[in-house]
Amino acid sequence: MSKYKYYFRKPKSEIVKDIFNVVLISGAVALAATSPYFLTNILRSHKYLKKYPKQRVANTFSRLRRDGLIEIQRRGSQICINLTQEGKKKAGIYQINSLSIKEPKRWDGKWRLVIFDISELKKTMREAFRGKLKELGFIVMQKSVWIHPFSCQDEIALLRDFFGLDKNDIQMIVAEKIEKEAELKKIFNLS
Repeated sequence: MSKYKYYFRKPKSEIVKDIFNVVLISGAVALAATSPYFLTNILRSHKYLKKYPKQRVANTFSRLRRDGLIEIQRRGSQICINLTQEGKKKAGIYQINSLSIKEPKRWDGKWRLVIFDISELKKTMREAFRGKLKELGFIVMQKSVWIHPFSCQDEIALLRDFFGLDKNDIQMIVAEKIEKEAELKKIFNLS
């Protein structure tokens, strides 16, 4: 057996996503600068980053800073770490990619309809939005009307913000009765 430790290597995007999560969850991370290794030690102490070797965390963090996705500002004896505008966009992509709708133990009997009218000028956004709805498990009722049985207001709000759309473009309706309910229950495997 080899004396060298082998680490499970996740793709580069996984460690980037985890660093973004640390900065997003913490908002602006403020650290007291007491040691030359304070940044790596603090970042590695977070649950998302414990699984990575210290050097990999440091290298990835340095690359994100060099690429202009993270900024570090010194304020007296503290260091503040923030995502730049470009970093927020990239973090938003990771959030959108991992978005899912949680299935409750018991269905509340309500239907969530998402209706949208996204102009032809924003065709790419419209198609991406439709694709994400499909990925989240929505089904098409009509061309721009999609339905899902579980609570998803937060997810739709996140998508609306991510695509830079507003309530004029995308609306959500919660309904208790729908004409095709028996068919829908079969499709969504509801009793």
